Formats: sequence, C-alpha cells, structure tokens
Amino acid sequence: MSTATTSGARAHARAQGGTVVECMPTVPAGAGLSWAETVPGGGYASKRLARGTTLQLTDLYGDACVSVLLFNADEPWERLNVADTVKVLWQAYIGEGHLLLSDQGRVLASVTAGAPDRSDTFCGTSTLASNTGRYGGGAPHTGTPAGRELFVLAAAKHGLTRRDLPPSISFFQGVRVGDDGTFAWLGSAGPGATVELRAELPLVVLLANVPHPLDPREAYTCTPVRVQARPGAPTAPTDALWSRSPEGERALLNTADYLTARGNA
Repeated sequence: MSTATTSGARAHARAQGGTVVECMPTVPAGAGLSWAETVPGGGYASKRLARGTTLQLTDLYGDACVSVLLFNADEPWERLNVADTVKVLWQAYIGEGHLLLSDQGRVLASVTAGAPDRSDTFCGTSTLASNTGRYGGGAPHTGTPAGRELFVLAAAKHGLTRRDLPPSISFFQGVRVGDDGTFAWLGSAGPGATVELRAELPLVVLLANVPHPLDPREAYTCTPVRVQARPGAPTAPTDALWSRSPEGERALLNTADYLTARGNA
C-alpha cells in the first residue's frame, strides 16, 4: 500500500487498527485494572495512579531491569528520595515491607512484594554518556537508549523536565556492596519475578526498562516487563506495616497528617 499520497497514508494508518503486538499499552486496561502495558527492553512508560493502587511489575523473560521514579501527583515537586528511603529505614536492599520515602519524609509507596536481593538503590540508571561510551549511543531513539534519557521523555508527559529527575530505584537486577565498598552485580531474579508497589499518595509513576549500568554483557540486553495496576486501599493504621518500625510509623503518620490537612484522609 503506497503512502505517497494523503489518501494512501490514511488508508495505511487505518489498516493498522486492531493490530496487537507483545509490547504495547492495553486500552482500556481490562476488567479490574487501571493500567495494563508491556514495556519493551529499551522502552519507557508513565501513568498517574490513584492512592491505594497496587502496581505490579513482572519480568517476563528474566532480563528486565526496571528503573522507577515516583512523584506526588498533586504536588510533583515532592518526589522519591532514594537516600532517605535507605537511611531512614536502615536498609539498602528493597523488598517486601519497605517504604519508598519522599524528600518530605512521607511515604509515596510501600513495597508489598519483591525480592530484596534483586533490587538496587545504589547505581541509578544508565546515562547518555555511559551508554555512548559502552554501546556507541544512548539517545532515546537509538537502539541503545539510556534510562535517564527515557525518563526525560516520560517526565515531559506530566509537565516535568530533566531537572525534576532524582536518582531512581531499579528492580529485577540485584547489586550487593562488599566489605571493601565495591559493587557486585547479582544478575537477574529470573523469568516471572514480580514486584508490587502500593501507592500511599496519588502518584505519577515513571518507568524505564534498560540494561543495568553494571551488567557486564557487551550486548544491550533487556527484555520486556509487564505492567498491571489495580485499584485498592492504602495502608491503614491497623496494618502491621504501620508499626513495623518507629521510623516507618513516623513516615506514615507524616503522610496521614498531610492527607488530613488536604481533606483527603
């Protein structure tokens, strides 16, 4: 079919209707879901999610590495603070029961499922410079896009810019710190591994699915991740997570206080 004319281009475009491929958003998301999408290796996604939503990420083939950024959807100057997430809760390895804190001492999301040995709070995501040096390119529309550059595109869809992007947390590719302070890459959690995050505030979620910065393989290796979000309820004071640690309880109290003041408790 020729696209040399307007009518030909229109016919060609309309002929694509109904096409289904593995990596694409599902619109509408489907029964019980508020977001359904499969993000390819070298791809990104973003969505605004309601408070209480459970976001499930699944590594379909065992080579995904999803970097995550979170923002308060109502006041996006409040954003994920990886340093506080680690130091306030005395744990650098993010697994079930961990709280992801903002720069205001509030809880953006809680981790309801996930393996702590296959997360990374240290290395962030890849950059244009690192990918250019390693693969020969890192711009978004090359075959080897950098995570930081994909985050810029995802952020723009929500009125955010490069300067709004803090360090990210990544899942499915683990890192451990040795006694000498060096990082050891642990590789993949394996096909079918899942991570679940529960939104404790209304969130803007940005995802970039790219190879881990410490992945030693020469080829740009990253496979699809499935994204599914379901409406639900946020953590309540009766939840065991609320009183799991004094520091976590304080962060959840800060969150409740913020919501009460806004009439959203």
